[in-house]
Amino acid sequence: MRLRPCGAMVAAMTLTQLSYLVALADHGHFRRAAEACGVSQPTLSAQIARLEGYLGATLVERGAAGARLTVLGEQVVARARAMLTLADEVRGVARSGAEPLVGPLRLGVIPTLCPYFLPWAAPSLRARFARLDLICREMQTAEALLALRRRELDAAVVAEAASGPGLEMAALFDEPFLAALPPDHPLARGETVSAAALGAERLLVLEEGHCLRDQALSLCGAAAPDGAGYRATSLETLLGLVAVGEGVTLAPALAAAGRTTPALRPIAPAMARRLSLIFPAGAARRADMRLFAEALRQAAPKSLLQIA
Repeated sequence: MRLRPCGAMVAAMTLTQLSYLVALADHGHFRRAAEACGVSQPTLSAQIARLEGYLGATLVERGAAGARLTVLGEQVVARARAMLTLADEVRGVARSGAEPLVGPLRLGVIPTLCPYFLPWAAPSLRARFARLDLICREMQTAEALLALRRRELDAAVVAEAASGPGLEMAALFDEPFLAALPPDHPLARGETVSAAALGAERLLVLEEGHCLRDQALSLCGAAAPDGAGYRATSLETLLGLVAVGEGVTLAPALAAAGRTTPALRPIAPAMARRLSLIFPAGAARRADMRLFAEALRQAAPKSLLQIA
């Protein structure tokens, strides 16, 4: 029997190696996992091979089509995720004793909010947290949830109840919807527009995957488009199409602010979407995330949004 010194164990298996293995499990391919980790493919492959050598077991089955975990590899990955989460909490504990919200914070924001809210929030956050390095990415809700579980994001702002195992949620604000109409549309002559009337028109919506698409169809009681019309990937495209008479749509208040075209009318009865901050569960991280949520609420324009 050979005894392995304790110090050798620490040197042989690192959190970096475990994070590479988890990334490989998430992406199923060495190249994509390396890109996600910001390293070269040979570096990631070599570190996983060293981890296998230390453990004396094969964790990954390698093939031309990609990489697949062995049964043992799946068990190791499950424990590696738990270890990496604990490591994050240790770092959080260390930061909590010092200045709050210092260093990088990776934030995902849905595309129908990010370009309209970030110009309000960024100056306020910079003034309040001078040492915060906010790294913001536009992404749809499903993508943000996956990135949170893969530990590629620290938090995300979404427009639906997206909490789940291992995640916490803090409500931010309610954003009212407006009816966006061609300037010469009959509905634009009134002070308000009913959701039913909007749904009876040619309702333009975003492509599948955007939460605003589902909200528009649900609130207006409209059927999903049959595929013959436009499939817009951005809210700006939708509003541009409405302005030239191609249909009507639902516009969030921040996106509608300051526009002279298309015609914008309040919806009666009033309708809104709830925006929330979601983040990984954990006592060490919770205080910073609650503080960040409060800062986002304070940055929100009160004339346009209803603070939660």
